Formats: sequence, C-alpha cells, structure tokens
Amino acid sequence: MAHTLLIRDGDQLRAASAREVLDRAAALLAQRFRPGTAVLENPKRTRQYLRHQIATLPYEVFGLLLLDTRHRLIRSEILFRGTIAGASVHPREVARVVLESNAAAVILFHNHPSGVAEPSQADELITRRLREALALLDVRVLDHLIIAGAQEYSFAETGLL
Repeated sequence: MAHTLLIRDGDQLRAASAREVLDRAAALLAQRFRPGTAVLENPKRTRQYLRHQIATLPYEVFGLLLLDTRHRLIRSEILFRGTIAGASVHPREVARVVLESNAAAVILFHNHPSGVAEPSQADELITRRLREALALLDVRVLDHLIIAGAQEYSFAETGLL
C-alpha cells in the first residue's frame, strides 16, 4: 500500500507518493555509494550518506566504511548495535571484518541518538584502540565520524586522529 503525502498549496491539494520520493532518494544514494566509488572525493557526500543511514536511529550503532587501496568503497557495514546511550565495540570483530573485506583503509562511524555530536572519552579510547590494532594489519583509519541528527563530528578534522 502506497503512503500518500498531502501538501496544501493555497486552496489546491497536491498529492505525492512519499514512498516514491524515499525510493528515489535511496536509489540515488545507492548509486553514489556503490562498491568502487571514490568516497573520499567528497567528504560532504560521505557525511550525507551516513546521516541518511543512521542519524535518526533511536539507538546507537557503530560501523565501518571499508575502502580499497585507492580509497574506493568496498562496502559499508554496521557492526554493533547498542542502546540509546552506547554500543559495545570489539576490536577483534572489527579486525575480522576488515580482513575478510581485504580493506586497506577504513572510516569508522557511529551515531549519538542524543543529538550531541561531541565525542565521549569512550569514543576517543575506542578510536585509539582500533587505530592501533588496525595499524598492526597495515590498515589505515582515515577518520571516525559521529553523526548526531544534523550535527556531525570528525576526528580527523579536529586533530584527534
């Protein structure tokens, strides 16, 4: 059953299929972020993609953008799901996924359902631990992005990475 969005424009009512609009947006994002695309050509697009995927979730998730040697997307994967206040991240599981994907670099990402993008001490600690663990595997951590509604935080841009 199609959902219909009614928009009042003066005395006229226009109907647009909300499902169609969402499907078109999802198809556009899927095309831009299909395997082999250069994610890092435009960090703004990467953030838009992540915002679309995780910004409105009512629980915290942690994931990876897995990249090849030319920083093209191999795949995006959410690895851990938590509660409204946190998610447990296990470096061993992150390393397993990175090795299975044959990734040369990663962008870590997670959301803050609270709407506050500032990293916690736990966020900073897991970023350091993952960077050190993945360095032993010759895999670079390029960034850790926190998405919190319309706000975002980049560890690389703020010098924490």
